[in-house]
Amino acid sequence: MPSNYDNSAAFYDQLSRMVFGKALIKAQSHLLKQVPPNASVLIVGGGTGWILEELSNIHYSGLDITYVEISSRMTALAKKRNTGINKVTFINDAIENTSPETAYDVVITPFLLDSFTEDTLEKAFAHMHQQLKPKGLWLCTDFQLTGKLWQTLLLKSMYFFFRILCGIETMSLPKIDHQFYKHGYKVLSIKSFYGEFIISTRYQKP
Repeated sequence: MPSNYDNSAAFYDQLSRMVFGKALIKAQSHLLKQVPPNASVLIVGGGTGWILEELSNIHYSGLDITYVEISSRMTALAKKRNTGINKVTFINDAIENTSPETAYDVVITPFLLDSFTEDTLEKAFAHMHQQLKPKGLWLCTDFQLTGKLWQTLLLKSMYFFFRILCGIETMSLPKIDHQFYKHGYKVLSIKSFYGEFIISTRYQKP
């Protein structure tokens, strides 16, 4: 069962700023600059939608965005965002239930893939992989463990909190980079944030 963050929608952004300051925003914004003009963009798990406003600050028009978010409350908040004159289609559903026939220039997954188990990650990843055009960009921002104890403790605390509140399915970080390697993606750039706990990677599909 995919994770649903309905119960945290009202305070999710405030909570993230309390824990991480502006690190989550900086990590995601760093990658948004790589979205080319007039691109078709798939955003999966964008939460409250601040990322739409940030993207419209870079490209006020010309983008064709599909915004997939399983939380109805998060989607409702995202619909209130200023998106410039870009075309935005909102889909309140799990990514696995969307049409795999649609092809995009860019896929953006902001802190999405860490919510899956290994099995469900493989299925969701394959679905998004199918929707990305050859040579398309996949902009992935997520957590990583680099052997520091505080990272492990903070991640476990986060998983425990969101399992109780939102029913997330996993309690450990899946092997996100393995999925990109398995599907032949090329790493174009990497930048880490917040003591290397957050990593923003720009991949290119073969």
